[in-house]
Amino acid sequence: MGILYVAMGGALGSVLRYLMANFIGHNLGNDFPYSVMIINITGSLMMGLFIGWLANVLPQNAQDIRLFVAVGVLGGFTTFSSFSLDAIDLYENGKLLYMGIYILGSVTLSLLGLLSGLYIVRAIS
Repeated sequence: MGILYVAMGGALGSVLRYLMANFIGHNLGNDFPYSVMIINITGSLMMGLFIGWLANVLPQNAQDIRLFVAVGVLGGFTTFSSFSLDAIDLYENGKLLYMGIYILGSVTLSLLGLLSGLYIVRAIS
């Protein structure tokens, strides 16, 4: 059943990201990736609000709600919110070295992965 919650939430989050990106692009232009930046910041804020609320208001067995909203909706809206949550979780658990490795490694290796993919496709084209 968890997969269904994630799938439904992910579809909703992806549609919200698409609509918001179009709205932002229409209003701010496309000469800078405003939409991606704003969506990542907004998604991270929403993740913090949701997880904080969930921890304080709902019992630990609220896994279905967490799957639908955090993994599904917000994960479909932006995976940066999940990245942010993981980084702060490491921080709050006193794992500062792991947090640094996670942040630096994720950003650096993701950029290198994208560059590598472009290079490979361009090399064989």
